[in-house]
Amino acid sequence: MSKLIGIIGAMDIEVDGLVSSMTNASVKEISGIKFYSGKIGDREVVVAKCGIGKVFASICTQAMIMEYHPDAIINSGVAGTLSSELGVLDVAIAKNVVQHDMDTSAIGDPKGLISGINVIYIDASSEVIKALENACKKLECKSKTGTIASGDKFISQKADKDFIKNEFSAIACEMEGASVGHVCYVNNIPFGIIRTISDGEGAEMDYQAFASLAAKQSIEIVKKFIELY
Repeated sequence: MSKLIGIIGAMDIEVDGLVSSMTNASVKEISGIKFYSGKIGDREVVVAKCGIGKVFASICTQAMIMEYHPDAIINSGVAGTLSSELGVLDVAIAKNVVQHDMDTSAIGDPKGLISGINVIYIDASSEVIKALENACKKLECKSKTGTIASGDKFISQKADKDFIKNEFSAIACEMEGASVGHVCYVNNIPFGIIRTISDGEGAEMDYQAFASLAAKQSIEIVKKFIELY
């Protein structure tokens, strides 16, 4: 039986290229989010733009799981680099995800610990990771697999970057992936996070210049992933 793949992006530029590639598409709105279901190639998919930030991403992921029951969820888009090995338009694939702004250390917890499930890092699906890595290889995109960190802040200051990198050994940072991973974890849904780097040392200037191009590349990788998974 064919697997249903859910795909979530935060912005129009991260999902429009997927929606336009769909056939037999239908749309349903849930909690203000439009979910497009149909096919890309011969694979069943559901695609949604969640909006920016962890709460929107969580709402979207839970709604997608409850309404469509996907076999796996991919969160695709752009991110800022935290690694000297990843420059603009290189690709970060999540081995695991962490919420860098989750902090109850004042009461003795390690930074990043998610109370209730008592973990700091949430592992992505090894099968999904392998397919994403293979998609990058086939498209000749330079990629690195490691920790991707999420939080409700656009990270542009060196001090913030250094903290996230040093505290969590993260290779990239963005604003949605760890919450998608969190919701998938509690629902026992395999997931993967892929980010094309849109901003390097230039931060805001790089983002303005490269976000659309980076998002387009992520979309092409997801399309190739759909063929391979």
